[in-house]
Amino acid sequence: MSKNYFDLSGQVAIVTGCSTGLGVQMAKALANQGAKIVTVARRKELIEKVAKEISDEFKVETFAVQCDITDTEKVNAAVDEILKKFGRIDILINNAGTGAVAPAEDITDDQFAGEMNVDLFGTFKFARAAAKKAMIPAKYGRIINIASMYGLVGNKIAGSAPYHAAKGGVVNLTRALAAEWGKYNITVNSICPGYFYTPLTKETLDSDFFQQNAKTMIPLERYGNEGELDSAALFLASPASTYVTGVNLPVDGGYTCM
Repeated sequence: MSKNYFDLSGQVAIVTGCSTGLGVQMAKALANQGAKIVTVARRKELIEKVAKEISDEFKVETFAVQCDITDTEKVNAAVDEILKKFGRIDILINNAGTGAVAPAEDITDDQFAGEMNVDLFGTFKFARAAAKKAMIPAKYGRIINIASMYGLVGNKIAGSAPYHAAKGGVVNLTRALAAEWGKYNITVNSICPGYFYTPLTKETLDSDFFQQNAKTMIPLERYGNEGELDSAALFLASPASTYVTGVNLPVDGGYTCM
């Protein structure tokens, strides 16, 4: 008898930062396996558009929830709203983030604090609310934090010390939450992507400088294409990963192996 190890039928999945790029791609991958999708971001018109696209394409129920992940009250209210709508939260992909790029010596206090507030503290706030209000009571959950290969290593291409610090924090936050919440049958893992093509990155990644960098620094000698992050998200969200927790999975073409 065949078995679909990635079947998510009936499960409710939240994807933050789901207005553009990788967040939308991962949401569509989960919808393709039958999950109900909650699109979360600050820009209401974009998440409503994405929710409709996913519903039309994959014939699953969707729900758009506007939320600033740095605001604790709004995060708690968003989780309450989702629970009122669906009665459960099975999967959370913490994808919302930002990136301050400047030489470390020129980074301002506000830039550093802002990066930590969004990428690290915002990730924690949504995980905390989803776990406390839904997953711990249900004794089940899949939390996937989107960190970065730059949470594992430094770089000489573009100074971004606050981003490295915040994503490094996400990497170890993932381990800490996995250790604490395993007893509730909640797995907490992170994905550490390298550079991926999106409408916002295409021009930069296709530049001569970045193309040469790919050939020098990445064993596969290229950047990630649309869809190449999806299988990692599906694996960690699905019943196929029931014994996997506290893992930080690079999806970077081999960048961090050198």
